[in-house]
Amino acid sequence: MTPARSPRRTPLALLAAIALAALACGGGSTPPPPVDVSPVPAADPGSALPDGWERGPFAEIYVRGYQDSDGDGVGDLRGLASRLDHLAGLGVRGIWLMPVTASQDHDHGYAVADYRGVEPGYGTLEDLDALVAAAHARGIGVILDYVMNHSAANNPLFLNSADDKSNPYRGWYLWRSSQPSGWSVYGGNPWRQSGSGWYYAPFATNMPDFDLANPAVAAYHADSQRFWLNRGVDGFRFDAVGMLYENGPGAWNDQPQNYVRMAEVRALLDGYERRFMVCEGPDDPAGFTAACGSAFAFGLQYDVMGAARGDAAAVARVAAYFEDPARLAASTLLSNHDAFAGQRPWDQLGGDEARYRLAAATYLLLPGIPFVYYGEEIGMGGAASLSGDWRLRAPMSWTGDARTAGFTTGKPFRALSSNAATHNVEAEQGRAGSLLEFYREVIGLRRSVPALDRGGYEGARASGATLSFRRTLGTSHALVLLNYDVVPLTLPVTGLPPGAALAPRLPGTAPAVTADAAGAASFDLPALSVRVYTWDG
Repeated sequence: MTPARSPRRTPLALLAAIALAALACGGGSTPPPPVDVSPVPAADPGSALPDGWERGPFAEIYVRGYQDSDGDGVGDLRGLASRLDHLAGLGVRGIWLMPVTASQDHDHGYAVADYRGVEPGYGTLEDLDALVAAAHARGIGVILDYVMNHSAANNPLFLNSADDKSNPYRGWYLWRSSQPSGWSVYGGNPWRQSGSGWYYAPFATNMPDFDLANPAVAAYHADSQRFWLNRGVDGFRFDAVGMLYENGPGAWNDQPQNYVRMAEVRALLDGYERRFMVCEGPDDPAGFTAACGSAFAFGLQYDVMGAARGDAAAVARVAAYFEDPARLAASTLLSNHDAFAGQRPWDQLGGDEARYRLAAATYLLLPGIPFVYYGEEIGMGGAASLSGDWRLRAPMSWTGDARTAGFTTGKPFRALSSNAATHNVEAEQGRAGSLLEFYREVIGLRRSVPALDRGGYEGARASGATLSFRRTLGTSHALVLLNYDVVPLTLPVTGLPPGAALAPRLPGTAPAVTADAAGAASFDLPALSVRVYTWDG
């Protein structure tokens, strides 16, 4: 792969780098760097966003890979701000920024070196403020990725903790004098050795876990969250909330304290106007949806993709998923920045655009809060020359330029998407039948029909490779029909209002249908198609 250019470092980060080198050598005379744990009282600036913005859809944005504004080959906040009109045209109500805080990794950002500073290669705090203001002017909220479970190993907090057993920050992380036995996390021992003991870091050596049972740690994170909320940020996506607390070798995931902590964070956000948070937790989102307000429905995306391929068992599981009312506020996706969630849909479906549309329509029309991964709306493929998570994080394809895809005037920090030449914003903008225009149409329909935007879920029926369900909110009703089969068919539907006149909405050219006196109707569905009908009353 092509490594990312190392951005300039702040003086504090330089001190941290020197101290980290000393730590790796088992200590030394270099003192640990200063830390900023100053309290931050709440100062709500209010909200410029309309009611309901948090219902989405959202776009997940990898800032490093979205748009470069200064020609250094790395995406940045000013570049993202220059592309807000694309996101507004797509119809999203919010954007989730993968970590923009200063990091040790200078790539994905989940090794946080400074919880109150911006990654230098992305810009400044003022650039972030300007981005938030510009997004708000378009009715788009901005939520930040917040990593509460662990920090970077070069974070001044950890460097102080690792410096000496008598350091006042020693208890901010999990330390043992000898290597604990009996632990296995993701197939490996999560305890790592430094010059002053063994510290717990299940994700990577450079990502030590905080001890969130320490009230000072919890208070620091609350202050850091208020730091961003006070600046007008609209909320957070919380990383790895299933792993916040550890109660022993066999009890390091999904512990009861995790839910209590996130409910406390939710209460903090509730002290601000119209703020939103979503949590990355275990597969079933119900528990963390209750604590956080929403949590990702991991696992559902596999069945949505299976349904799009015509797998009848997957169709049945999709039909049943939202029959549990505890899942109705879950956040949904087709893929994201992590390989465990699946490759980009284009790659999973082998470039089959008809099945791609079915997958997109399924999750965009179901209940929940949809999150569209950047480039998904154009059918962007992964970077074929790369593997792992890097494959999913190619520069955004704005044009068909073979060298830059319109992402930068310099050399892109990473290989381009495999299909950038054909699937890019410039090629699809305004072109009838393109994936981009399909996404705009479906998202626009979702937002314009109250039943689809925030309605309930009823009448779900899976029959072979077909799925039908109704969404209802007051007098607003919608019927969604999906044929995942390669042959056309006629689908009977019951439970409709007797004599109801159903207006075709997707596509608008489909024939209108009227239910009979018993509330039944039949619908002719082309192969690999979606139909949406609405009625009032």
